[in-house]
Amino acid sequence: MRYKRILTVAMALLACMAAGAACNMAVHAQEKPDFLSPEEGDKIRDAQDPNERVKLFLDFAADRLKKLQYELQLKSPQMHKDQLLNGLLSAYAGCIDEAADRIQEGRETNPNMRPAIKDMQKRGKEYLDALQKIEGAGDPELSAFKDALDDAIEGTQEALKDANKASKEYGAVPVRRKP
Repeated sequence: MRYKRILTVAMALLACMAAGAACNMAVHAQEKPDFLSPEEGDKIRDAQDPNERVKLFLDFAADRLKKLQYELQLKSPQMHKDQLLNGLLSAYAGCIDEAADRIQEGRETNPNMRPAIKDMQKRGKEYLDALQKIEGAGDPELSAFKDALDDAIEGTQEALKDANKASKEYGAVPVRRKP
């Protein structure tokens, strides 16, 4: 009888520990999207300011875009190049989406998201121009990554639209007058 109670308590304890581990894994999955490296995920977690998080996501998007441009200029045949290009475009789009989401969250919790909004407007425009240039280049391999490229362009356009809307909501920067 006593043995049964101990066994029942031990089983309940194990079940609680397993549920806690599963919950902990889910929390960590939410903290670091799968398109970020572990180092990038650490940087995002360490950044407390929403403006800094937006800047980091835009930096990561720039890294993926630069790598994409590099891969496209290589003329030697590569194995799985289409998968690499699709992966880079998908990761780029994920970074842009996350940056836009952080702006939205910051608008709700942080009174000064102007730096992040301006950064998104400036860099987002540059990224969109680069993506549209890739689309217009007529690369013979374009059909292999066209859908991912279209998604990246659309995601960047949406992020820019959201940033422009947020900029209008914040209005002009207040001018300080001399007393």
